[in-house]
Amino acid sequence: MERRLSAILAADVVGYSALMEQDEAATFERLRTRRTELFEPEIAGHHGRVFKLMGDGLLAEFGSVVDAVECAVALQRGMAARNAAVPLEERFDVRIGINIGEVIVDGEDRYGEGVNIAARLEQLAPVGGICVSGKVAKEVEKKLAFGFDSAGRQKVKNIEEPIEVYHVRLDAPPRRRSLHKRGPGWLRWIFGVPAAVGAAVLAIWVVSYGPQSISSGGTSAIPSVAVLPFKDLSADNSLAYLGEGLANDVIAILSRFSDIAVVSRTSSFAYQGKEGDIRQMGKELGVGYVVEGSVRKEGNRVRIIAQLVNANTGDHVWADRFDKAGSDPWALQDELTGKIVGAMTGEFGAIRKADYTQAWGKDGTNLAEYDYYLRAESQLNLFTKEGIERSGEICRQGLQEFPGSPLLTVELGWTHWLNVALLYSAEPQIDLLEAGRLVNQVLADKNLSPQVTRLANWLNAWLLTLKRDHDGAVAAMNRALAAAPYNAFTLTDAGSILLQAGQTEKALELTDAAAARDPGLSWFVNYVRGFIYIVMGKNEEAVEALKSTEFADAPLQLAIAYVRLGRDAEARAAVVKMLKTVPTATIESWRQTWNFRDPSVLERGAADLGRAGLPSGLPR
Repeated sequence: MERRLSAILAADVVGYSALMEQDEAATFERLRTRRTELFEPEIAGHHGRVFKLMGDGLLAEFGSVVDAVECAVALQRGMAARNAAVPLEERFDVRIGINIGEVIVDGEDRYGEGVNIAARLEQLAPVGGICVSGKVAKEVEKKLAFGFDSAGRQKVKNIEEPIEVYHVRLDAPPRRRSLHKRGPGWLRWIFGVPAAVGAAVLAIWVVSYGPQSISSGGTSAIPSVAVLPFKDLSADNSLAYLGEGLANDVIAILSRFSDIAVVSRTSSFAYQGKEGDIRQMGKELGVGYVVEGSVRKEGNRVRIIAQLVNANTGDHVWADRFDKAGSDPWALQDELTGKIVGAMTGEFGAIRKADYTQAWGKDGTNLAEYDYYLRAESQLNLFTKEGIERSGEICRQGLQEFPGSPLLTVELGWTHWLNVALLYSAEPQIDLLEAGRLVNQVLADKNLSPQVTRLANWLNAWLLTLKRDHDGAVAAMNRALAAAPYNAFTLTDAGSILLQAGQTEKALELTDAAAARDPGLSWFVNYVRGFIYIVMGKNEEAVEALKSTEFADAPLQLAIAYVRLGRDAEARAAVVKMLKTVPTATIESWRQTWNFRDPSVLERGAADLGRAGLPSGLPR
């Protein structure tokens, strides 16, 4: 049973039951809007993770108590600002409690006295206020710009000892704020939205048709999309709130993805109930793609039809049907949102494929910077020796047209790294040096787009890992994830970085989150999980994961697991399979692609590969 010290934030809507009795649908919709537009972004932005939703409330975990208190203040100030802008009957008031203590980790959930006290403190908070334990107040009182008023020691339900209670003074004049270090809360930050909704959103690459600046090296077509309310086709017209809620969720999440231009709810919802030509709507909204659909209910089963339409041609890029049974509207909406967005987005999803088609369909003499990138990326993602070589050629061609382009420069760096990582390189050290030179050139630019920031820091994390700078590698991966927190491909690979840094359990958590967000990425998730399981000594689990993928050196990892299970014949067969794909693979070339904080991990793996028959590659 895992235990750890965490800051827990408990929040609850005041008078929620009475509000639901007055107008259930409207209350539900207003609460969802507050959650997606205020609570989820603020909690994620303060490096927190929602681990439980309770209809009218939530529980969130933070690695830093300072982050938790700052988040609570931001939430209450945000609620006050929103309440001031709406009629009295549409206002929500929230109470918040915060405690720091030991919690029991049970999958995605958290239990224990640390959680229970936070919930009791929330009940003691005034309307629109924040109540914290004495431990919290003592920890942050000299680090934050607002003060605390003591409410004495109070006895609360199911807690034996009285708790020292403080109220946060939100309107106090600012004090000089002490500098403080932020703890490694980035792992929780990437889980900032509820898991089912978070599962939806990866990197979305929707081509729009108006060039805007994306990097300092040239111009690119910035991805853009509009999401229309899903039409209510139920017999009693009772699902309008669900159709709007689905669209709201998609808009709210995509709006937080830095590399996408998402039309606001106000603009896209202006088309609610209107029939018309998608091409005209796209032109009026200034987007390249439109998401639309419908909701229908039969008994306790909800059916969603969703489709993605090219707003320039009117052609359907993707469409699918989703069915879900259940009576919990929160769970239904979250899961269906996840399925809808997850199916059409992602590094290898329908939208990305449409991007590649459009880029390759253009006249080679009239390509924008982003077109060169898409062409190069389409070849890179083949993960073949020829594809990597072709990707590098395209990047160099693009750099002749757009000299100094950070986007194309970092993409070229990736071709050098993957040439080594996939064991294709005849001169690994030269490729690694060139990858390092290119990524350093890009990172010297302080005005990078979020897209380039992700790619550059992600690549740098690998290069720093190979230099044994594991702390620097984790920090770089942190920056990559901050630039694109919903990109499941990057999230999965972050597991490899943390694994080598010695954070095995956290690495496994990352792959679990990525698997939930994009089931179609299982070939990569299982590849990373395989090595994690090997390091954990779970070789049976490693075999099951690695048998489902042939990506990169998966056969070699499978051979290691087989050797450790005493299945030497199967280990040798796995090595033979690897050598058929990459005849030049050796123990030495494999060792150059990994670098663990604990050197014995690699030493033992190399010995296992030798036993399985992989050539050493060392000069005789």
